[in-house]
Amino acid sequence: MTENTAKSPEQLDRLRRRAAFLRELEEARALRDRIAPRRARVRQLREAMRRATYHH
Repeated sequence: MTENTAKSPEQLDRLRRRAAFLRELEEARALRDRIAPRRARVRQLREAMRRATYHH
């Protein structure tokens, strides 16, 4: 992405909507983790294994 200080209103609106979406997504994940802690633990272990076995 280019570093552009003067963003158009459409770009700003898109960035605001994206930020709101990402906040809500993180909130939903946190809620799901609280509701199903075992499933969350399994997911975290799988992600850790995936990171550990990833080669550049």
